[in-house]
Amino acid sequence: MLENSPEPQRPYFGKTYGIDPSQEGLLPWSWVSEQMASSRNYWIGSTRPDGRPHVAPVWGVWMDGVLYFSTDRSSRKSRNLAVNPQVVVHLESGDEVVILEGIVDELRDLELYKKVARVYNAKYEGLFMDEESYSGVVYAVRIQHAFGWLEQDFVHSATHWNFLV
Repeated sequence: MLENSPEPQRPYFGKTYGIDPSQEGLLPWSWVSEQMASSRNYWIGSTRPDGRPHVAPVWGVWMDGVLYFSTDRSSRKSRNLAVNPQVVVHLESGDEVVILEGIVDELRDLELYKKVARVYNAKYEGLFMDEESYSGVVYAVRIQHAFGWLEQDFVHSATHWNFLV
C-alpha cells in the first residue's frame, strides 16, 4: 500500500516551535516503517459517540505499509470505530515519535486475515489469533497523515507525510 509513500515535508504546528523550514534532516518513510514493524504496542485513539476521546494500547502487525490490529467487537474501541472510523495511532516513545492519522477498515479478506494471523502469532510468540477463521474483529489502518520526529533533533527532524494528495 505505501511502497510509493508521499514525499516527506515539514509539518506546521504553529510558529512557536522553531522548525527548520529547509528539507535537510527530514526523516525517510523507511524510518517510520522500521519503527512500526519493531513496535510491540500501538496506542489507538478513537472517539466515543458523544465526542469524548478514548485511547487504548493494542497488539498489532505492520505489513506492507498497513497496521493491522485486532480487538473484541464489544470493546470500547471497536464500538467507537463502528460509529466513527477515524483513528490516531501513536507508538510508545516520546523520543522517537511516530503518529499515524487515518481511517480503519474492517478486514474481510479471509486469505489476508490468515496471513495477518500467522505474522501476529509469530510476533507475539503464541497462538493469539485463530489462523483459520476470524475471531473478534481485525482492522486495517488506511493512513491519511503521518508524523515523525526525533526529540533530540526535533527542529530538524520533524516530518509530515500527506497521503491525501
